[in-house]
Amino acid sequence: MTDSPIKLFMIPTVLAEGTQEAVLSPQILRVIGELDVFFVENTRTARRFISSLKLGKVIDNLTFIELTKDTPESETAGALKSLKTNAGIISEAGCPGVADPGAVAVHIAHQLGFHVVPLVGPSSILLALMASGMSGQSFAFHGYLPIDKVLRKKTIQTLEREGRQRQQTQIFMETPFRNNQLLETILEACMPDTFLCIAAEVTGPEEFIKTMPVKNWKSNKPDLHKRPTIFLIG
Repeated sequence: MTDSPIKLFMIPTVLAEGTQEAVLSPQILRVIGELDVFFVENTRTARRFISSLKLGKVIDNLTFIELTKDTPESETAGALKSLKTNAGIISEAGCPGVADPGAVAVHIAHQLGFHVVPLVGPSSILLALMASGMSGQSFAFHGYLPIDKVLRKKTIQTLEREGRQRQQTQIFMETPFRNNQLLETILEACMPDTFLCIAAEVTGPEEFIKTMPVKNWKSNKPDLHKRPTIFLIG
């Protein structure tokens, strides 16, 4: 297979609204300014994001190709094969390809010989790990845990046990409107001396990051309803 001249840029976006100037590098702005085709999870929010950067681009002249967890792989492959110019992938929040359907497009792009270019930007997962005080030498991200309460509790206990055995930080998340339920399950499932870090609204004006033993959290539970949050145990 010969390499294609086409580049696919992995473009991070903000984790919290209004933080563009604080968290996006000049390189990201330059690349967005040079592209006219974008793979996105939601066209409306992608258009709003690019407009907020005030790059002078005419939004109606851009091409947005929706790429969600439900998009057929064949559809994404067809869109990539038809590219005649460089394109970008923009996540709904943070870095594309990490806990994000953009990974499918990247996998196909490698098979097509595209040059995949990851750009530096905010990742709630890595920022939470950095601020947690837990092991950054060995860690695992598990995405979303089961919704069923019994299975979720068993999963958390398994992660806690594996973390202790491997001295590994376990990282996971939940849909924001179920954060409080997940927190309750963590406090119920974990041993009192297990450390829990809660990292909510990372990079935003209401950012909250704190690490304490589970026994201490039980009397200091924050309200995490509808607040994007990363949970870490170690």
